[in-house]
Amino acid sequence: MKRITALGALVVLTFFVGLLLVPGSQVKGDSSDTMAAITQLENDSVKADLANDVSWPKQNLSESFIGGSSFGEWQTKAEAVKDTEDTAHNKTNSETMSNLKVNPYGNTAIARYTSTYDSMYHGEHRARTIICTDTWIKQGGAWKEVASHCSQAK
Repeated sequence: MKRITALGALVVLTFFVGLLLVPGSQVKGDSSDTMAAITQLENDSVKADLANDVSWPKQNLSESFIGGSSFGEWQTKAEAVKDTEDTAHNKTNSETMSNLKVNPYGNTAIARYTSTYDSMYHGEHRARTIICTDTWIKQGGAWKEVASHCSQAK
């Protein structure tokens, strides 16, 4: 009887250890995939800024997107799209991103980085180094940026 109980306990223990290991490895795989996807999206956003490519904000910003600039201004998705289309008053001359870190949390990810840019915004020259935090949520199988906030770096 003790032998059957010990064997049963071993089977149950092995089962639960297996349950713990399988989701853990899946989370790690999902985490790596998320980090790669968000890194690509962030890098693509810099390329889109430099090219005044309006398809990037149209495809990758959520409908409820809100961004806070280092100049103390809020911007919606519609405003971001309109600004990208207005190449007479808005143009990115140069932009670099560094120190990108991505932290995944299931269907949410936070990206933080440093950006240095030189641009025209609404006809006004702007150039500075900023630190930013972007919040991404996976919606309908695609990553969408739902919020962004930047502050001027010291």
